[in-house]
Amino acid sequence: MNSHPLPAANPAALDLSGRATPSPSTATIGTILLAMLGLMLLAPAAQAHHMLDITGLKPTPLNGFISGLAHPVLGPDHLLFLLALSLVGLRHRGGWMLALLVGGLAGSALGLILPGLPGAEALVAFSLVVVGLVLLGVLPRPLLLPSIALHGYVLSASVIGWTTAPITTYLFGLLVSQGTLLFLALTALRRLTTGLSPRRQTMAAAALIGCGAAWTWSGLVG
Repeated sequence: MNSHPLPAANPAALDLSGRATPSPSTATIGTILLAMLGLMLLAPAAQAHHMLDITGLKPTPLNGFISGLAHPVLGPDHLLFLLALSLVGLRHRGGWMLALLVGGLAGSALGLILPGLPGAEALVAFSLVVVGLVLLGVLPRPLLLPSIALHGYVLSASVIGWTTAPITTYLFGLLVSQGTLLFLALTALRRLTTGLSPRRQTMAAAALIGCGAAWTWSGLVG
């Protein structure tokens, strides 16, 4: 009777119920993502600052483009909102990414035409609560479109009073920056987060809701 060697262990091992458990790399990625969310919770809410506020440069076309590139990254709620889209598991990534980009630019255009929406910063922070509830299946995914439009609205407030040329390059910088972040969120990061267990996804959603609620309260009372 010939004996056969046991098969090598699969990285995605089976638990006692026969279900595949996450591989070590997936578990590590989930831990890192949750740690990032925790650190974001400790950070202050985003302020309406951009590179020109920080550096004191004049609004030239080049400086406007650089400011547009950097602005979504400088605000933790803007950055976290864009990256959190990787957890939602959107289908048809290309179409959704285009729709989200158009929504963001439409919000920026509206902000230039009709600025001064009361409580806009608090509403932007609350959009993180919306993402968390979408992730939990409580709210429908299309609500992310007006949410990103609201982000675009707030991002346009810092260029009120600029001339046409730097405003145009600023909006183009926003398009490039948000497009890059959305591409990472809806493609690269989504591939890494699809293997997260339901428990970790729930924890991530709870962290998003916690961040959004804390920053919304800060925006209302600040």
